[in-house]
Amino acid sequence: MPTATADKPLSFFAQWVEDVNCVFARDPAARSLAEILLTYSGVHAVLFHRISHRLWLAEWKLTARVLAAFSKWMTSVEIHPGATIGRRLFIDHALGVVIGETAVIGDDVTLYHGVTLGGTTWNKEKRHPTLGNNVLVGSGAKILGAITLGNNVRVGANSVVVKDVPHCCTVVGIPGRVIQSKGTKIQNKHGIDLDHHLVPDPVGKAIACLMERIDELEAKQAEWQKANSHDNCDTCDAESICVSHQEPVKLTVVQ
Repeated sequence: MPTATADKPLSFFAQWVEDVNCVFARDPAARSLAEILLTYSGVHAVLFHRISHRLWLAEWKLTARVLAAFSKWMTSVEIHPGATIGRRLFIDHALGVVIGETAVIGDDVTLYHGVTLGGTTWNKEKRHPTLGNNVLVGSGAKILGAITLGNNVRVGANSVVVKDVPHCCTVVGIPGRVIQSKGTKIQNKHGIDLDHHLVPDPVGKAIACLMERIDELEAKQAEWQKANSHDNCDTCDAESICVSHQEPVKLTVVQ
């Protein structure tokens, strides 16, 4: 995982065509092919990476790094030429995205601005995450280490994910935790779920539960206080003590 979705590898030009055309399905602001080619820095970054990655595999590593650095300067997206990227990657808004050398990204993945696919070790080994197919990562999220996110995973904005995530789950928080599992069904008929704003709020839910519990306890306390009230002397067990007017005690002097 991720696995290839085509029987044979696509040609370089066919990959470019898919990278550009996938924008229409995931960004309602895209109006024309010319607009995408001229103004979408995320698309530019992916197209540059397709070239630098081939140079990297051909052992032209310095040239690949120089081209990647030029792409970073042009697009504000840093993709290491060694990263493996599947088909139809879309980086929306693009600013501040970082993808490390050993990262592996599946097909139909969507990344928003500020996403980091980073490493957690200096050892020369697999140290960056692997993303399955149809994964969506919200803005500002950090996915760190040689972990694996399954297919159809959604990562909430500003989350920090440091552990593996099963298929078809939603992850939020710092550190990231699974808060929802959708099973194997994909909501969108095209296999892409962009509803990353429709995520449960575990903190809000916990606070709501606490408020309900407090209301219940306060109601029980009020009932107890009412049952144990001594304001009514008719029901008081110590009527002799509660007499408001007591006769004065007469003292006699004994001589």
